[in-house]
Amino acid sequence: MPQTLHEIPPTPINTVNSANVKTGGWRAFKPVCDNSKCIKCWTCWKFCPDVSIAISEEGPVYDYDHCKGCGICAAECPVKCIQMVPENK
Repeated sequence: MPQTLHEIPPTPINTVNSANVKTGGWRAFKPVCDNSKCIKCWTCWKFCPDVSIAISEEGPVYDYDHCKGCGICAAECPVKCIQMVPENK
C-alpha cells in the first residue's frame, strides 16, 4: 500500500484530450431550445458542466457529440425555453 502521494502510480483515465472523446452516446434525453422564446441570457451556457453549448445570435447551439443530456441547462433556464426530449437512437 502506498504511504505517500509520490508512491501512488499514475493512473490516467484517458490518454487523449477530452475534446476527442465523444460522450453524447450516453444520452437518453437531449436539450432542444425554442429560440423564439430565448432571451439570450446564456445561463444555459454558464451552467453546462460539459461545455457543450456555444453562443450564437440565434440562441444556444448544442454540441451533441459531447452533451450527456443531464438537463442542467433546461433546469436553469429562467424562461424555460429549453426542453429535454427523448433521444432517437
